[in-house]
Amino acid sequence: MKISQKSLSKNHSKIIVNLSKDDYSDNVNKVLLNYSKTANIPGFRKGHVPLGLVRKQYGKAVIVDEVNKLIQEKLRNYMVSEKLDILGSPLPISDEEIDWDSGELSFEFEIGLTPEFEVNLKFKKPVTSYTVSADKKMIDDQILNIQNQYGKLVAKNEVNKNNEITALFENEEEKISNTFTFKLDKIKSKTNLKLLMGLKVGDTIDLKSKNLFTNPSDLTAALKITTEKSENLKINLSCKIKEINFREPADLDVELFDKLYGKGTVKTVNELRKKITEDAEKQFVQQSDQKLLNDVTEYLIDNTKFDLPSKFLQKWMETAGEKTLSSEEAKQEYEKSKKSMRYQLIEGKIITDNKLQVNMDDIKSYAKQMIVNQMLQYGQANPSDKELDDIVFRVLSNKDEVKRLSEQLTSQKILAFYKENANLKSKKLTYEKFVKEVYGA
Repeated sequence: MKISQKSLSKNHSKIIVNLSKDDYSDNVNKVLLNYSKTANIPGFRKGHVPLGLVRKQYGKAVIVDEVNKLIQEKLRNYMVSEKLDILGSPLPISDEEIDWDSGELSFEFEIGLTPEFEVNLKFKKPVTSYTVSADKKMIDDQILNIQNQYGKLVAKNEVNKNNEITALFENEEEKISNTFTFKLDKIKSKTNLKLLMGLKVGDTIDLKSKNLFTNPSDLTAALKITTEKSENLKINLSCKIKEINFREPADLDVELFDKLYGKGTVKTVNELRKKITEDAEKQFVQQSDQKLLNDVTEYLIDNTKFDLPSKFLQKWMETAGEKTLSSEEAKQEYEKSKKSMRYQLIEGKIITDNKLQVNMDDIKSYAKQMIVNQMLQYGQANPSDKELDDIVFRVLSNKDEVKRLSEQLTSQKILAFYKENANLKSKKLTYEKFVKEVYGA
């Protein structure tokens, strides 16, 4: 047997496997001999079928099977011994019909090779790392929301701008009939707003669906329809007032604080403001970290130069999935996935070069800490080691959960590595300014 490699283009090669009869004849003979002992052929007792007859009936099929087994084994061994880091899997090249009776057989396989490249985190232009803070207005608004949420409903006689209204919305033609509660500050149309003011329980008016609510999702909820249907809906709605309430804000006292955070955790308004600020800024860290990860990823994809074996990968994609693709479909699929493939290679190199791999012990520790944090949220402090181990065992018995945790932990390790090693510049913003700068909202 002889195995050799020939370059076709950059990161695209073929492996040639040459076999002689001696390479596979012993295995073929063993299989045929076993067939002769076990085959059921009319006219012969089991175990007494002549080997020549068995060879005549099954010889070619056995040769094909044994040669394929041998090729797959030797191909794997060759790629390991030559340290070939391949993309996808080898694709057989078939130019002509194989003469299985020939003493010499030759097979060729295309392979795509992982490109060699370097990852440079010392960017020419630094990537912004945001620190997001909660400003006074945000905290004030959050406290007001809490007071309203836990406040007392007081029934009112007629609608004014500070009321919550529960109304029945109907349209017979569209088969709409749904009760919905809303505040007047959610109404977008000034015409509709005027019509609602001063109404009493039991009153019915017609409202236009277009521009009824400021937030389009409120319309889907109010009419209990799909988002697609609500987008171009222009109908008249019958609106019957069922309830009119004023929500009297809850007092900022210990009773409210205990409801929010548990007994004794928060005792004063200043402590409440501090707690809301801490909780909000923890959430902001997640958003700013994701922004940083996205920005560094985009920079690395755009600035880490290497060539993918595109022709090979497109050909490989034709048969790699559950559904066979045409050449054009495979080309389109490759163009869609090229960016993510590039980053997978970049990320893999960063992980390998900097020993950021995640092992099962890491995943267990990570899962245990997550469980402890979740239990604390529900007031279950200091669980026993056995209790924790039992929960971790159940979680990690699910392969999908192990994969999810592994991806989360890997992402955290990579993010920490970027923060320590990449060329970053810090910028501190309030949440409102962060959203405006990052999302343009």
